[in-house]
Amino acid sequence: MGRLGLFVILCFSACAIVQADEHDIAYNLLQKGEILPLEKILQINHKTMQGKVLEVELELENNQLIYEIEVLNEQGVVWEYKINTKTGKIIKKELD
Repeated sequence: MGRLGLFVILCFSACAIVQADEHDIAYNLLQKGEILPLEKILQINHKTMQGKVLEVELELENNQLIYEIEVLNEQGVVWEYKINTKTGKIIKKELD
């Protein structure tokens, strides 16, 4: 196996570990009540965020945890919502 092949394998392994860590962090924050569950976020914003959820990320932005949610609406347009994880309030909405 060449160096490039080994590099690719190591990168994928590192990505899997990072994703596992992110899931653990999100789970712990949820258990401590520091963030709302995704289901609650979607319930709070069901009228605004109509469509199919494509992707959800938990991110730290400006020292604040946010959910970044991509939604495909009925017109085929993808919207990205940034949502406060504690209140469920939409912070920002933009075309993706």
